[in-house]
Amino acid sequence: MTDTKPTLPARPFFSSGPCAKPPVWAPEKLNPASLGRSHRSKIGKARLAYCIDLMRELLELPETHRIGIVPGSDTGAFEMAMWTMLGARPVTTLAWESFGEGWVTDAVKQLKLDPTVMKADYGQIPDLQAVDWSNDVLFTWNGTTSGARVPNADWIPADREGLSFADSTSAVFAQTIDWSKIDVATFSWQKVLGGEGGHGVLILGPRAVERLESYTPAWPLPKVFRLTKGGKLVEGVFKGETINTPSMLAVEDAILSLEWAKEIGGSAAMKARADANATALNAIVEARPWLGHLVENPAIRSNTSVCLTVQGADADFIKQFAKLLEDEGAAFDVAGYRDAPPGLRIWCGSTVDTADIDALGPWLDWAYGLLTA
Repeated sequence: MTDTKPTLPARPFFSSGPCAKPPVWAPEKLNPASLGRSHRSKIGKARLAYCIDLMRELLELPETHRIGIVPGSDTGAFEMAMWTMLGARPVTTLAWESFGEGWVTDAVKQLKLDPTVMKADYGQIPDLQAVDWSNDVLFTWNGTTSGARVPNADWIPADREGLSFADSTSAVFAQTIDWSKIDVATFSWQKVLGGEGGHGVLILGPRAVERLESYTPAWPLPKVFRLTKGGKLVEGVFKGETINTPSMLAVEDAILSLEWAKEIGGSAAMKARADANATALNAIVEARPWLGHLVENPAIRSNTSVCLTVQGADADFIKQFAKLLEDEGAAFDVAGYRDAPPGLRIWCGSTVDTADIDALGPWLDWAYGLLTA
């Protein structure tokens, strides 16, 4: 090894949540008009509604689907959907990473639903063709902690009897989602948009609304989960009238990201950026015999939360590896998720610049060389 270190990435932010800010981000660019104001004021409601409208436009969401801002990040949004709609028919849960496992735990231990559980190891997904769609079906579109995603929505029948519940937090804005196949989707701003945490987004198709208005769960619902009143959907939630007090600073941060996404070309441009980043990282992997993909099948490999294996690495090795990179300011937060097999996880979402992925490769070599010398 030489003493010369590689050139640093301009923005070494590779965390899989909260993720890198858009490249144009600066605090002075946030609109301060709603800050210090009530979210129920005219300006507060207007900015919340504007945020919702931008999300609808960028996601190319049909008018049949409602979209609202809810508490508790993606977790809160998904649990809200589970607690308000499950129990009307049998349930199938798909789990191939940590968050999918979490929905299994909620369905089994909290809601006592005795679901059919279809599991796969990290790096794989269950047999999607074996799913029984007479059931409600819960799944993660993109497994953030494993890097495995569903390849498309072709496995979801148009004439399904049950509802499809898609935890889509590291997929929306970076992957193509067929909204005609999705009854419930959830995500959070801090993933592909690079927004701030604490707020979730809930998308409801018409079949989900029908379920909400025709079914009352057997269990009590916390106030922050209640989406109906008198048997009717609370429409205000999907027009900017939030259930609890939102952070208007976080809302303005999300708006800045959404406006940037619109300016660069919208959904297609966001997907193209993520694809380019994942392609650049794959080139790094293929050029190094000691690096590999946790998800070996490219058809189900994420273009956002890309999980890598390191030859001979255990958890302690990965911890040292990540610390070396962080201490140099070369890459932040690249260790794999705590419950995943030891490895690296590199965020390749739309707010990352491909040049920074390219610059990361020599630094991976540098850290590996130090630890294996």
